[in-house]
Amino acid sequence: MKEPVLTENINPRAKRDILELKNRIAAFTSGGEPEEAFRRYRLTRGVYGQRQPGVQMVRIKLPHGRITTDQLIRIAHCSDKYATGNLHATTRQDIQLHFVKLVDTPALWAELEDAKITIKEACGNTVRNVTGSSKAGIDPDEPFDVTPYAQAIFEYFLRNPICQDMGRKFKITVSSSEKDDAYAFIHDVGLIPRVKTDENGKEIRGFKVVLGGGLGAQPFAAQLSHEFLEEQYAIPLIEAVIRVFDRYGERTKRHKARMKYLLNDIGLEGLLERVKEEWPALKNKEYWVQPVPLNIPSGEGNAAVEDPSDEEYTAWLKTNVFEQKQKGWYSAQVRVLLGDMSSDTARAFAAIVKQYAADDIRVAINQGYRLRYIKGSDLPAIYKALKSLGLADPGFDSTADITTCPGTDTCNLAISSSYGITRELEKMMKEKFPDLIYNNDIKIKISGCMNACGQHSAANIGFHGSSIKNGKLVLPAVQILLGGGYTGNGEGLLADKVIKVPTKRGPLALELLLTDYEENALEGEYFNDYYTRQTKNYFYQLLKPVADLSSVDDNEYRDWDHDELFKTEIGIGECASVVLDLVATTLVEAEEKASLAKENFEINNWADAIYHAYNTFITAAKGMLLSQGVNVNTQHGLAKDFDQHFGKDFYPVEGEEQNGFRIQLFSINQNEPSEEFATRYLAEALNFLEKTKEVRRRQLEENGEPLLQELVFGQDS
Repeated sequence: MKEPVLTENINPRAKRDILELKNRIAAFTSGGEPEEAFRRYRLTRGVYGQRQPGVQMVRIKLPHGRITTDQLIRIAHCSDKYATGNLHATTRQDIQLHFVKLVDTPALWAELEDAKITIKEACGNTVRNVTGSSKAGIDPDEPFDVTPYAQAIFEYFLRNPICQDMGRKFKITVSSSEKDDAYAFIHDVGLIPRVKTDENGKEIRGFKVVLGGGLGAQPFAAQLSHEFLEEQYAIPLIEAVIRVFDRYGERTKRHKARMKYLLNDIGLEGLLERVKEEWPALKNKEYWVQPVPLNIPSGEGNAAVEDPSDEEYTAWLKTNVFEQKQKGWYSAQVRVLLGDMSSDTARAFAAIVKQYAADDIRVAINQGYRLRYIKGSDLPAIYKALKSLGLADPGFDSTADITTCPGTDTCNLAISSSYGITRELEKMMKEKFPDLIYNNDIKIKISGCMNACGQHSAANIGFHGSSIKNGKLVLPAVQILLGGGYTGNGEGLLADKVIKVPTKRGPLALELLLTDYEENALEGEYFNDYYTRQTKNYFYQLLKPVADLSSVDDNEYRDWDHDELFKTEIGIGECASVVLDLVATTLVEAEEKASLAKENFEINNWADAIYHAYNTFITAAKGMLLSQGVNVNTQHGLAKDFDQHFGKDFYPVEGEEQNGFRIQLFSINQNEPSEEFATRYLAEALNFLEKTKEVRRRQLEENGEPLLQELVFGQDS
């Protein structure tokens, strides 16, 4: 176990988080905290159990994929010290480190925070990493740079009390233009920049807003909520939407707990009506985002390098380089197979960036990297330097550049290998379809299961890991999906499931699809248009022979990169713990939320104090309902159940027991976040918590369980 080193560079809130994680790990490993409670806790600290028992994946949160060279070097150092020396870039612009010991995560976190990088809320039921276009700020098609907006959203919701304990995760993205290269249509909230001119000729910035998108086993395309929302209302709207999701979102049935299902149940009009109800309680009714200064390199030149004359350099220029909207400056794009980069390569890559580009690297959603502000005269030199590291393969974000998740290599939920089939598909395309490096129409994405970390449902050609039963044996398989992606005309499409084939036949299936498209598509016809014209059944019939199991060889019962016979299993990868009183631990959580409410009240942060007080009410009430065996669903349902089961104990005045808790709890929506209301609401929450402890004490005494009182009432109770 390595002790965390808390330097002066780490802000006080992060220091407290790191020490708290250390203490919670100690409590868990000694049997003092239930497994489920600790699992929820560590996930919101970016610590995720792997398929392999005893080790963790640590997810590093990079808002809109932005990272400096020094930060990249620090991550490489941490991977060497705590992980495997590998940096895995994800489709959500994070970097993940694998095979980290749980006891080392506080020390790892401290080293990252020292470089101004966080893992806070990278996993769990929180606002996940805010993604954004990796071309933002240099995109010739953008109406304005969305970089500061994505950063502001990230900062606004990090450690924000409204999103610390939601029913499920919440994802936000900001694209740079109508081309929507950040895939707004698959997010809970997606923003696309727009401008309009008022009657005085002044340019007004704003966003097209879409809500309720999501992938997974049942994907939903986001719905348009605003054609144009002025910029100052973007963050308040997101806050109000999160508050609605927190109040009304499903909490018992995990597979129905995403916002897409809430939107589907109450409709867009119902959702926006509830947003209006939340508006009075918002911390900010307007939120203006300040511009970020451009990070342009100095004018010092580099030694001239002669232009390479080979075809690879020409292809690299054509597919991996574009001129920025700032004339005379260029962006170089870096393909990274599987999104994996060794720590040594990362350090050498950072040195190249320092020499030739702005200190502003962006991780792209296709798991590659984008560099910016490169002089045209330096392109030959940077190509040569990147090629020496194996980072100059042409075809960035082309058909040949497959996006994939780690699959069964590390993930608990994966069914079959993603990495193995990705290598084989790219190898096949390089050999048989070399010109696909120039095709940006067809995107191929692969996930290890239906949960879609590889975003297969948003691909023109998608694959997700599965299995097929053949007699008494099981084959690893891939489900093939077709017709997804962004249309370019303001609409996002979700792919159709077409057919499932053995995974070892994946390259053959892709070859058939690409050959058929080459031979039969109309001149200039996009792949999705071709798919629509031919219909799903046409492609089912095309691929049906590949799915035929009448003749299966022994090798097909083994997954890519595996020698053993395939079997479907979900890795455990989570530590065990003794069973403790869940009511007691829930009330301890309520105490923690009350402490946060008091801390924020003392520094005059009225809005956050109020929301922490609200969470104190919710958590304490949840604990009491657990004592009666009542599983809570939505927070509105919790309030109703509490009044039904405990109204007479907590609100003894005749008639008030019918809805006393609901009235008290949801007064948060009827009041501005003022000092006066914060004072009253916090006092009510603290009184409510004390009352729950009194009632729980009586329950324990009646049941003859005095030892369990220690968790809630302390050693001297």
